[in-house]
Amino acid sequence: MSKRSKNSTKDRLHREPQSFCPKFNNSGQTVYIALGSNRGDSTAHLIQARSFLQKISASPIRASRVYQTEPIGPSDTDFLNAVICIDWKSSPEALLARLKEQEGIQGRPSRYPKWTCRTLDLDIIDFGGLILKYDYLKLPHPSIAERLFVLLPLNDLAPEWSDPVTKKNISELINQAPEMRIELGAWQWE
Repeated sequence: MSKRSKNSTKDRLHREPQSFCPKFNNSGQTVYIALGSNRGDSTAHLIQARSFLQKISASPIRASRVYQTEPIGPSDTDFLNAVICIDWKSSPEALLARLKEQEGIQGRPSRYPKWTCRTLDLDIIDFGGLILKYDYLKLPHPSIAERLFVLLPLNDLAPEWSDPVTKKNISELINQAPEMRIELGAWQWE
């Protein structure tokens, strides 16, 4: 019978999140969050989300340019998309809970069909390079390679960024991403 190490991969993935990530309670992590909106006043939704992210960040945030993108799926209204970099001093799970709470505050229902119009979408794209796979949270975001509307604004903030799983740099990911209509938005942050 073989003995399993206290730190084996299987054991670490099945521990409670706080014991899996104890370092997140004391030190800040650079976190990239994607923002999107195409329902109601999208500009106002992004401004409110940016203000929220500044309040929860341990240091001043950095924001990409705002992009206007074609919708994917049944929606016929263009999205406004951006990425914001924050400094977060707790666990990824605690951040996810705060983001979902903010989406609800800004009018997004907790259950909704995929790819529909939304007042606000907040997704954790990267959490300090952490690789994490839970049913409710996967890091880095598993669909990043298909999302030009995330890759371009992420490139504004972190042109040196590489996917921690595939090790591909952001330029490679942008060149390989499916084409879509995307342009700088007429409205930009002040």
